[in-house]
Amino acid sequence: MARVTLRVLDGADRGRVFDALGTPITIGREEGNSIQLNDERVSRFHVKIQEDNNQLVLTDLDSTNGTKVNGEDVQLRILRFGDMVHVGRSILVVGTRDQIATRLAQLQKEKASSNPTGIKRVNPEKISSLDLELHWRDSDELQEAMFYLDPPRVPEDLRPGQAAQLAEVIEYLHIRLRRLLSSVRADEKAEKVSLDCLQWQELLDLQSRLAEYLKIIGEPGPADEL
Repeated sequence: MARVTLRVLDGADRGRVFDALGTPITIGREEGNSIQLNDERVSRFHVKIQEDNNQLVLTDLDSTNGTKVNGEDVQLRILRFGDMVHVGRSILVVGTRDQIATRLAQLQKEKASSNPTGIKRVNPEKISSLDLELHWRDSDELQEAMFYLDPPRVPEDLRPGQAAQLAEVIEYLHIRLRRLLSSVRADEKAEKVSLDCLQWQELLDLQSRLAEYLKIIGEPGPADEL
């Protein structure tokens, strides 16, 4: 069973540390949750964190005000050390300071030979525990390193039918993106590219389709199934 540390960075419970909790973990304002928050914008049972295939999975339990991870609205998300979970007015960071620093060091080591995103390097050895606590939310450099240098992995142990369905969805998105990219007009002097109105609408439609897929995949079950 995984052990998870969650630290409250902001909100009424700011400063509280929930150390080495066993999964599954529920967060909400009601008694009976693993983490009970004093936040009126948090639902009675707001989110659940469980272990699946050696990964931590967060599920929004159809909360009234929704859940964000690293600023993005989510219904279902794999959590990693350093991720910030927003529920109501509260912000929780996943992992201890040592776990986050170790992850940053690993990311930098893996990307030492290349930097395709052009993101500035972060030297984890220069990040003290106090600096991490004080400046975490104000550091775009830290958040970008976490988000962009560690792309999600393809699910493992899929049944053949599931693998075929996933491949079909990815192939559909790949074909549409390839068609859009091939129609882009580049202005090398201005170092800009342009899309006409029809292409722009197709891009918006593709984003809408992705949002629908995310909603279907992340549709939570009732809270009483915890």
